[in-house]
Amino acid sequence: MPVDLPPPLLWPLAAILGLCLGSFLNVVIVRLPVMLMREWRAEAREALELETEAPPTFNLVTPRSMCPRCEAPIAWHDNLPLLGWLKRRGRCASCRSPISPQYPLVELAGGLLALAVVALYGASLEGLFILGACLALLAMAVIDLRTQLLPDILTLPLLWAGLLYQLIFQPLQLPSAVVGAMAGYLALWSFYWLFKWVTGKEGMGYGDFKLLAALGAWLGWPFLPMVLILAAGAGAVVGVIVQLAVPRLRGAPMPFGPWLAAAGWIALLVGEPLMATYLGLVT
Repeated sequence: MPVDLPPPLLWPLAAILGLCLGSFLNVVIVRLPVMLMREWRAEAREALELETEAPPTFNLVTPRSMCPRCEAPIAWHDNLPLLGWLKRRGRCASCRSPISPQYPLVELAGGLLALAVVALYGASLEGLFILGACLALLAMAVIDLRTQLLPDILTLPLLWAGLLYQLIFQPLQLPSAVVGAMAGYLALWSFYWLFKWVTGKEGMGYGDFKLLAALGAWLGWPFLPMVLILAAGAGAVVGVIVQLAVPRLRGAPMPFGPWLAAAGWIALLVGEPLMATYLGLVT
């Protein structure tokens, strides 16, 4: 049941929470791929019986936030979500080199997602689950854009969290969620092998299969066609525009994960009214 908080207090609290969580997501987005790469490199050296390295500690907590160019530590007041970047006008306080707009954009997206969830679910445990799913999708979308990776450490917990969500809040939909997880994986797995058989190339990565499986767990199998249509349609349109506008990107691989994530947000937040509208049009 939603907690009875006065709306004037609920909205700013939700926005602040979303901004802070967005700030943490930036840490995950930047550091998690590096952490995974170090782990894979260490495993490879161990398998090859090479001398193991002992690099400095690097995780989501250590070292503290610093400028990516000059490595000067970032003061706490410059690390405030959104405000810190705006105060310094997107530049490092020490070397004045530009700081990527990714940081404020992810923080802003976190704030907007929190406000959207509060508008739809109020201050409730169900809303907290949905917000967690939306923020996980945000992190995966940006990681995929930056590195073309969708790590198992994010996709698989999202899948299990989706089944847990169904078990707690919609137990009658749990069979649909299980079928959705299987169908989501098999749909893109089948497309992958068909595309590879026809063209000899890989059209997507296994992380995309797992991400669609996770969305199937959260939404149930009836929503999967809508998710795929939204993701493929948006990805195709934007991909064509980008490749026409930026010639050097023509022929370059484009990640599918961000479009799956965007379709997942739409389905999680407004999927039911969209589905009802669609069914009303075709009947």
